[in-house]
Amino acid sequence: QVQLVESGGGLVQAGGSLRLSCAASGSIIGINNMAWYRQAPGKQRELVAVITSGGSTKYADSVKGRFTISRDNAKNTAFLQMNILKPEDTAVYYCNADITTTRFRDGYWGQGTQVTVSS
Repeated sequence: QVQLVESGGGLVQAGGSLRLSCAASGSIIGINNMAWYRQAPGKQRELVAVITSGGSTKYADSVKGRFTISRDNAKNTAFLQMNILKPEDTAVYYCNADITTTRFRDGYWGQGTQVTVSS
C-alpha cells in the first residue's frame, strides 16, 4: 500500500506565504511525476504544478512567478512553496503522484490540505 500525506496548509493573509509538503510512503520502487492540484468550493479540481522525476516543472498560469514546486527524491517528498498568496488561491490542495510499487504502477492522491487566504 502507498500513502500520500500532505501538511502545511492553514490560514494566511493576502500577500503571505505557505509551504506545503507531500510525503509518500509504502512499498515504493520509484516515483515519476509528482503534482499539486487544488479545488475551490463549487469549482473543478485544477492542476497547479507538476514536477518530473528529473526536476522539470510546469505551472498553471495563475500561479506562475508566485508558486514553486520541488521534490526530495531521497525522501519521496514533494513541496509547494506558495508566495504572494491571494484570496483566489483559497482551496483544498491535493498531492498526486505517479508511483511504481513492487506490484504495479498507479496514480495516488493525498487526503488534501486546506489553504485559506484572507483579504
